[in-house]
Amino acid sequence: MARIDFPGLSAFVAVATHRSFRRAAAELGVSPSAVSHLLRDLEERLGVRLLNRTTRSVAPSDAGARLLQRLQPMFRDLGDALEEVNQFRDRPAGTLRINAPHQGARQVLAPIMARFVRTYPQMRLEIVNDDDLVDIVAGGFDAGLRFGESLEQDMIAVRFGPRQRWAVIAAPGYFDGRERPRTPHELKGHACIRYRFHSGAFLRWEFEKDGEALEVEVDGPLTLGDQELMLRAALDGAGIACVFEAVAAPALTDGRLVRLLEDWCPDFPGFFLYYPSRRQLPLGLRAFIDMAREEWPES
Repeated sequence: MARIDFPGLSAFVAVATHRSFRRAAAELGVSPSAVSHLLRDLEERLGVRLLNRTTRSVAPSDAGARLLQRLQPMFRDLGDALEEVNQFRDRPAGTLRINAPHQGARQVLAPIMARFVRTYPQMRLEIVNDDDLVDIVAGGFDAGLRFGESLEQDMIAVRFGPRQRWAVIAAPGYFDGRERPRTPHELKGHACIRYRFHSGAFLRWEFEKDGEALEVEVDGPLTLGDQELMLRAALDGAGIACVFEAVAAPALTDGRLVRLLEDWCPDFPGFFLYYPSRRQLPLGLRAFIDMAREEWPES
């Protein structure tokens, strides 16, 4: 029976999952050269190339893809087994990795992250920002943060943080010589500041009033991928933007921006923290959820 090379297999799973030696090394807590050495030894021992490497990318070979498919469930089971032992500890220890969109991280995770690492000094918290919906299992994350309607059914979701609301905004000067839209349909013909996800899809503006729900695909000369930049563009008079209410609140309060279609923008549950239903809830994640409930008792 061949000797099982756990360090090499662990390095392979990390690199094949992240498609990056650097990110794999960060997850494993070693140097990229150490990861490369482990992979080279594993490939030499097996006599098979597991990864196709170029100067800019790394991806599993056919043999590597098949090996990864078999190893990922095994490593998840191993992690669950270790987590069962961790349940006997008085306080959580280990690493908690959460994938979250930028605004979700700023509004929901930021208020508790410092208190979490102070309260649990044996925990390491890593928050990775990504506005696109990602596969948290394949990405090696313990949990993700997204809106509830975008979650898969095999995930357990916990409402996380305050309720949210969209705000349609513009600088007062933008309406010099223009009529303010009174319904979402009247956005047509206005210079709207669009948001594009990394996937290439545009964010549709969502409205609801008196039981009528609308999704509007707006148009305009400026497309951005960050709400802070959209706010800046609206302040500079570039057009009408749709951002989270919390992002626009200071500029609305002091009059630098005006709010439009407010009666079409009801609040909604906001963000959910989610994790795979087939996994035992890690002790560190449970502590993080409990701390969020202290911060937002209504969640």
